[in-house]
Amino acid sequence: MEAVNRRLIRPPLNEIKEQQAGKQRNQNQKKAVPPDTTNAENYYYVKQMQTKTLMVIVLKDGETISGNIEWYDKNCLKINRDGAPNLLIYKPNIKYMYKAEPAA
Repeated sequence: MEAVNRRLIRPPLNEIKEQQAGKQRNQNQKKAVPPDTTNAENYYYVKQMQTKTLMVIVLKDGETISGNIEWYDKNCLKINRDGAPNLLIYKPNIKYMYKAEPAA
């Protein structure tokens, strides 16, 4: 077996100094402020509106309302219900909501 002459590969000293200086600059900078909204809520509402999914909305007082979301804004949801009046529900009054189980 022949002895192979191996050469150690090292980055130039200038590159190492530049990398260290870059790290120090990044540490001195403040972190970016996260966005105010993630738009996840908007995406969820739009998806449920487009598919006309029957939703069950549970209010803080325990009352349940089922219907389709017609539209929404920053403060409220408009719910269309079959055989009952449509409702405008303020978001602060909503405890949680979920998709209704399909009728078997």
